[in-house]
Amino acid sequence: MPAEDTVLRKAVASRPRQGLIKDIQRTNFERVLGNAAQFSIVTIGIVVAFVAVREAQVVLAPLFLAVTVGLMFGPVADMLEQRGVPEALSAGVVVLLFIVIIVVGGALFYGPLSEWAARIPTVWERIQSELANWKEPIAAIGALQEQVKGVLGGGDKMEVRVEDGSTVTGIAMLAPAILAQIGVFLVSLYFFLATRDSIRIATLSLCVSRRMRWRTAHVFRDVEQKVSKYLLTISMVNLGVGAVVTLMTWAVGLPSPLLWGAMAAVLNYIPFIGQAFMALVLFLVGLGTTGELFGGLLPMALYFGINFIEGNFVTPNLLGRTMTINPFMIFLSLTFWIWAWGPVGGLIAVPSLLVLYSIVTHILPTRTVAPRKLRRLVAQKASRDADAAEPKAAPPEPAKTPRRKQERAPKPASAT
Repeated sequence: MPAEDTVLRKAVASRPRQGLIKDIQRTNFERVLGNAAQFSIVTIGIVVAFVAVREAQVVLAPLFLAVTVGLMFGPVADMLEQRGVPEALSAGVVVLLFIVIIVVGGALFYGPLSEWAARIPTVWERIQSELANWKEPIAAIGALQEQVKGVLGGGDKMEVRVEDGSTVTGIAMLAPAILAQIGVFLVSLYFFLATRDSIRIATLSLCVSRRMRWRTAHVFRDVEQKVSKYLLTISMVNLGVGAVVTLMTWAVGLPSPLLWGAMAAVLNYIPFIGQAFMALVLFLVGLGTTGELFGGLLPMALYFGINFIEGNFVTPNLLGRTMTINPFMIFLSLTFWIWAWGPVGGLIAVPSLLVLYSIVTHILPTRTVAPRKLRRLVAQKASRDADAAEPKAAPPEPAKTPRRKQERAPKPASAT
């Protein structure tokens, strides 16, 4: 028998594999063509997905925003549920709380904005008078541009046509779509908060093994933990930035300092673009209020200083190293989502990147280690979710004991 096994092994080893034969028979051109075809299919799929995301903005944008806000207010709903409040009622309370915050913020913005709307003509006149001092540099730039056009042969004039359109008509046409998106957002937010545990358990029940359920539960809990921590921390930081900007604008003498502080707090949710827009607003307000260039540069420079301290010292120390993301990745995510969904995309750019980062870190090994307390908390919640999603086996039926036949006692012999 050992000799036969040795002969069989040699025969199998000498026989080339079928996949190796096919690989040898293929030429380099066929390999390159096959790889190019696979790459083309993947590229086409990514492009189609991007276009689908952009075209489905009306439905997907409020849904994604509702999930993001739901992850932010998830700890509030959990706190209410731990005190015995039903899930449906706690979700309704959180939605009402969010509506109250938006209404109060809008009411605080309305007064200063209406006041500045009346001041716009005066401010614009002051800005024009300041720009009149820059006519000579602008004229020199225009002359240089004409010279460049003459050298390059671009003598054609550009025609600009302004079509007359009614703003009221445009708003009336957009109002139903905006109201529909608001309704989709509020309904999605309520149902996400009310059924997020059921969604998690139902997803985990689809996993075939306990290890897969445990890892998926870790992803769910890690995503919820990171997104809620990020949004709550950023909200506190933005409130602090708003308070500091309010004091700064009051100190430099700008009118309506509460308005600029509130605007700075809201725009700070959108990285890079929000800060740039806020700096431009402070420059124009300072220039229009004082009528001097220094009056516009001073609040802008102070705001950049506040933003530098917040972005490099305050936020990293509060969030920790485990929440640190490459700024270039944040910029790419921000660019894509603003291109796809506009301002709403800017709000969900960083949370969506955190979700992707959590999924990747659970698939690929990384060296970043979370704090021990946080790891223990996530592991306990993940194990509890995995146990809840594990299918329950039916109780075993009790074993049937065979009935013993009762032995009949022998009849006593009758006395004869």
